[in-house]
Amino acid sequence: MGGFKYEYLDVPEALPEGFDPDEYVVATYYVSLPAGLDANAVAQAAAIEQSTGTWTPVPKETPEVKRKHAARVIGVYETPAHQWYLPKSVEERQYIIQIAFPLVNLCGSQFPVLLATVAGNILAGGKIKLLDLAFPRKFIEGFKGAKFGIEGVRKILGVKDRPLINNMIKPCVYSPPDIGAELAYEVAAGGVDIIKDDELLADMDSNRVEDRVVKFMEAIDKANEEKGEKTLYTVNITDRPSRVLELADRVIELGGNALMVDAVPVGFETLRDLAEDPSINVPILAHLPDFTGAIYMAPEYGLSSHLIMGKFPRIAGADIVVYPAPYGKAPFLRENYIRIAKELRYPLYHLKKVFPMPSGGIIPSHVPLLVFDLGPDIVIGVGGGIHAHPQGPRAGAMAFRQAVDATMKGIPLEEAAKEHKELDVALKTWKTTKIV
Repeated sequence: MGGFKYEYLDVPEALPEGFDPDEYVVATYYVSLPAGLDANAVAQAAAIEQSTGTWTPVPKETPEVKRKHAARVIGVYETPAHQWYLPKSVEERQYIIQIAFPLVNLCGSQFPVLLATVAGNILAGGKIKLLDLAFPRKFIEGFKGAKFGIEGVRKILGVKDRPLINNMIKPCVYSPPDIGAELAYEVAAGGVDIIKDDELLADMDSNRVEDRVVKFMEAIDKANEEKGEKTLYTVNITDRPSRVLELADRVIELGGNALMVDAVPVGFETLRDLAEDPSINVPILAHLPDFTGAIYMAPEYGLSSHLIMGKFPRIAGADIVVYPAPYGKAPFLRENYIRIAKELRYPLYHLKKVFPMPSGGIIPSHVPLLVFDLGPDIVIGVGGGIHAHPQGPRAGAMAFRQAVDATMKGIPLEEAAKEHKELDVALKTWKTTKIV
């Protein structure tokens, strides 16, 4: 034992103060383990698996390699934290585990290697959920983020402070495009700020993106002249990555003024390519509810919803992010939708603040709740709540503008409805307000 020296840098762990936070991405996990397993050993094995090593030591995993590339376990915290004995009734123990991954492993600022590193094999190991990622400035500086953000979209529309209203054309899928263009004219004339293709309607043979852009923009221009306001149309260009970029260029050529993609199916790097392309100088709406449920819904597995629907699309460059609201048809917790809005709007280095767009079964009576929870810097996503209005889609749009205006003035909707028949009909048609 005389010449033995223990090298603390050769093991895959460190104190929270014992590593340079500017050189690592810190991942926080929830982990549930059988009571007999050593959580520290499991965490270190995960750190090795996702950085320098594998299930058994290999000759070239030298101390030098480990010092440069090994991930470090910086925290293992049991919840609740048993201290001096473990009751025999405890079969599983729950932990919060933090692992710091060196930036040098991540091949620059990009999503694919990041996700392969922090999620990768780890999330196949049982009851494990990636709760959060803390990024150093150096990593985020590699992303440009949104071109417009909240301030830019407001400037385009000329709307300074009230919530914006978005309408998803319903039916979701239809042909020919004339159907949607007719509805677009009605809702634009009724006062919506943004019109959106449904996430299920992309570049169909019977309803081409090119045809929709021409017909929708003609309808919107007509409505804009009548109401004296501007309207954006976010045309769905979801497709293969190369086709997404081709369709975006074509939309711009034809006079389109906004884009949308199903962000997870096409990939965050595809969204990023759109946002960082200098020739695509229009706002981008990222639709997140589709497919993300497979990633975030299980409480003990996958990724947290605020990552997949908040931080990631903001970093990738979306100007508006669609995600579930807890008041309508979506099974979504109120605290989660508030957390996502924070991820989109709280300071994040140089990235612009972007619009949260809660949606899913929204009706006019939800407007005060949305504004109370999130404030006025939101886009309110409405589909059937406009198109199913008994007096037609134009009246449905008017009812929402009336609800927004009343809310901004502090007037109860029931009082405002006495002077606005469209709002009155809407409130009487949909009387139930649900909070999950």
